[in-house]
Amino acid sequence: MSLRQTRNFCIIAHIDHGKTTLSDRLLETTGTIADRNKQDQLLDSMDLERERGITIKAHPVTMAYRAKDGLDYELNLLDTPGHVDFAYEVSRSLAACEGAVLVVDAAQGVEAQTVANVHLALKQGLTIIPVINKIDLPNADLPTVKRQLEEILAIPGEEAIPCSAKAGVGIVDILEAVVQRIPPPKAYDDDRLRGLVFDSVFDVYRGVVAYVRIFSGSIAAGDGVKLMSENRNYEVKEAGIFIPKTSAVPRLGAGSVGYFIANIKSTGEIKIGDTLTGSRNPAPEPLPGFQEIHPMVFSGIYPINTADFEHLKMALGKLQINDSAFVYQPESSVALGFGFRCGFLGLLHMEIIQERLRREYDMDIIATYPSVIYEIIRTNGERLEVDNPAYLPDPSVIAEIREPIVKAFILCPNENISALMQLIMEKRGELKHTESLDARRVMLNCDLPLNEILVDFNDKIKSITRGYGSMDYEHAGYRAAKLVKLDMLVNDEPVDAFSSIVHRDKAEARGRQLAAKLKEVIPKQLYQVAIQAAIGGKIVARENVAAMRKNVIAKCYGGDITRKRKLLEKQKEGKKRMKSIGKINIPQEAFIEVLKSQ
Repeated sequence: MSLRQTRNFCIIAHIDHGKTTLSDRLLETTGTIADRNKQDQLLDSMDLERERGITIKAHPVTMAYRAKDGLDYELNLLDTPGHVDFAYEVSRSLAACEGAVLVVDAAQGVEAQTVANVHLALKQGLTIIPVINKIDLPNADLPTVKRQLEEILAIPGEEAIPCSAKAGVGIVDILEAVVQRIPPPKAYDDDRLRGLVFDSVFDVYRGVVAYVRIFSGSIAAGDGVKLMSENRNYEVKEAGIFIPKTSAVPRLGAGSVGYFIANIKSTGEIKIGDTLTGSRNPAPEPLPGFQEIHPMVFSGIYPINTADFEHLKMALGKLQINDSAFVYQPESSVALGFGFRCGFLGLLHMEIIQERLRREYDMDIIATYPSVIYEIIRTNGERLEVDNPAYLPDPSVIAEIREPIVKAFILCPNENISALMQLIMEKRGELKHTESLDARRVMLNCDLPLNEILVDFNDKIKSITRGYGSMDYEHAGYRAAKLVKLDMLVNDEPVDAFSSIVHRDKAEARGRQLAAKLKEVIPKQLYQVAIQAAIGGKIVARENVAAMRKNVIAKCYGGDITRKRKLLEKQKEGKKRMKSIGKINIPQEAFIEVLKSQ
């Protein structure tokens, strides 16, 4: 297909605004899938995606469409995720496109992630086609949504195409708009191979399958290619397109979106965002990549059975090639043995990775409490980054600890403003300003510490606003804070798995909560065991596990009281000696219970 008749576009939206249903209708209308293969959420191939009703990975597909002008067009669609944690998937898809179909729910209107995705698309210079979906809902409000498009996103309301993806209304209008409004791919002066690797998956039988958008030149089986960042040469074994399953083609030309399989075997060889070029006549410089995403949340993942360490290592390697934002490195813990320190984009991302390890690789794992990267300024001016409390230097050599801050945009109904402002203050946030979006909703702009919003912040927003609130955030640098390392001591011995970096004001409450939980799970010994929460040398909370009592005077019946006293004194001495030399082995189950409760 010529460049003039090729269109590359993606669908962007807030989570649950109907973009997967819309992509299903587009595939049906263009005849890409046969009637016998029809099913809902066709592009969501993972069980997890179907169960949760969310898109986790971007899915490319090539459609052939005969427009009203009588010409045949090749439409390359990239379905994208909508959750804030998967913004990296969206940015990768945008880099491979010339236009974006923006889906907005007719009942819910513009949401936080809608705003974020539009900004991403405008930064890439894409043409945006607004679509108002779910117009058949009884509470659909088209005039309000059009006004929101104009006021919040500066997109003319009359350009919006009304549709109902479920009922199949307005689908042809969207396809015509894609053909008419989105520009064809830009032609290059030379025919050297330039391709953007925007995703990859690992196939057990064929190795790495790399998803590529060809900007100039072409690739076919037998061609020699090179990945520019690693400067490694490969031979292409197969090139093809997605319809929506992989289908080999003789040659993948300029403007096309497809895949290639080369002799890439190891998980570390391919970088997402890399430029693919010819090994004999390479391009002079790489394509402008998209923003590199850095992990925001870190957690330790350990196998429950230590013999599964190698199996876990292999599983993480395969997951990493399917998900370039996920990083890991080996670490060991006194309590949990050998495992991995893993980096994620957010809490949903972490949950998905853990669930995939359990389902796809049949792994029994335990994850430690999530933490973020802290910046430590030492007294000698040296700066270091710490993502694990175990690596925090001695307090005497720390000048200050700086924590990551995020700029959050929270959209909520007017009546929930005071409750949300209270929540922001609880989480040590700072409200910058508020913007009224329309008569019913307002947007709160605030700065929040990332470690405060990790676990339950989004859930609390949803419960306060009865599901009508939404949040998006972006990284906004570091800020100094009164942070301390909270250690848990069992019988005066620190247990590294329970250490955490917390704000001084919240350290005491957290120490008490952890000590109470540990008291429940640590088995009784023959002597009293002290569980203490400590900040440096200061104990802030304590619980005692009572000793198991053996009745040593059971054999004494009658006789002088001094005989009983003598036996009790002897027992007391024995317990004292036992306590000084005894070691407490905390069972694995105790760690699992405490880490689950966190």
